[in-house]
Amino acid sequence: MNINNPVPQSKWATDLCECGSHPATCLITCCLPCVTFGQIAEVVDEGRSSCVGQGCIYGVLMMITCHWLYACMYRERLRAKYGLPPAPCNDCCVHCCCELCALCQEHGELKHRGLDPSKGWIGPPNAIPHMPPSMEPPTMER
Repeated sequence: MNINNPVPQSKWATDLCECGSHPATCLITCCLPCVTFGQIAEVVDEGRSSCVGQGCIYGVLMMITCHWLYACMYRERLRAKYGLPPAPCNDCCVHCCCELCALCQEHGELKHRGLDPSKGWIGPPNAIPHMPPSMEPPTMER
């Protein structure tokens, strides 16, 4: 294990050009990439940002063709979190040249790890769900 990289290296669940392995994600990403990006960002941020907010930022950046720069930052975070290699090349190059494929790959990677970006951040995949306090009336002691 490298001192500069505390997370051991693992492999991507799918290759960059395997967009067809998740046809629904591929279709949504081709038509509305800001939706896919927003979902990825919310999960990578563990709910500290919203899908809608991140999707809007991405959409605005699309108007000035800087969206890929923003998306490559999230790819870097996702890779660091799961110890993924910068494959097939560095993050900015992947997003600059193959933006839609990169988003599909990242979305698929999160699904492979037990998270569903289309449902938003609901906690780690194996976390015990939070149960609300009982609605029973308090007992009276005599």
